[in-house]
Amino acid sequence: MRRVVTIDGPAGSGKSTVARIVAERLGWRLLDTGAMYRSVALAALRAGIDLADEEALGTLASRITVSLPPGQVLLDDQDVTQAIRTVEVTRVTRFAAENPKVRQILAFWQRAFAAENDTITEGRDQGTVVFPDAPCKFFLTADPNERARRRHAEFLDRGESISFDEVLCDQQRRDAEDTERTLAPLRPAEDATLIDTTGRTIEEIATIVEAAARRCSGEASLPEPPQS
Repeated sequence: MRRVVTIDGPAGSGKSTVARIVAERLGWRLLDTGAMYRSVALAALRAGIDLADEEALGTLASRITVSLPPGQVLLDDQDVTQAIRTVEVTRVTRFAAENPKVRQILAFWQRAFAAENDTITEGRDQGTVVFPDAPCKFFLTADPNERARRRHAEFLDRGESISFDEVLCDQQRRDAEDTERTLAPLRPAEDATLIDTTGRTIEEIATIVEAAARRCSGEASLPEPPQS
């Protein structure tokens, strides 16, 4: 395994944007684990598979390929970068996340990715399950309403028709499912740095993470901004 920095947190916490910025600054690869789970969910929808059928969904995951070239998500070599971000896929991705066989397969993919690349990885279990020995871990969170506003804006930017209340309701349900499940629940690693992104700029958070990543990896570090 090469150098790895993990960034976990719930939807809307800013982890995806921060991870992308830091990866670009360091010249490392970005591992978007959520895109992997979304791709499994999309493949199941397209194949007409009952996502609640754990055996069928696990078998499907074992037969597909998902790759993450810079700026893209490929499902069996087809570009699904935009297709996996729809409301429909978002609402059913939980079935992939809660499936033991799917999680086992995707964790294997994720570790294989990090074995070949210096990696900034973001998700929900990267610091606790997939890369527990990573030397640099973060857990981002934010006020639930602010997180929902961010998600709502993302959907609207993609032309999706959904209300703020629907986004908030979906978020509350997903938060409960993520934190209460017995398999790889959403929680900070004991050695993770916790950052509340409420009212803070993405640039500020990215600079903090970048500086820590440089220290952990032995690169020349940048000065951190003062904590607010």
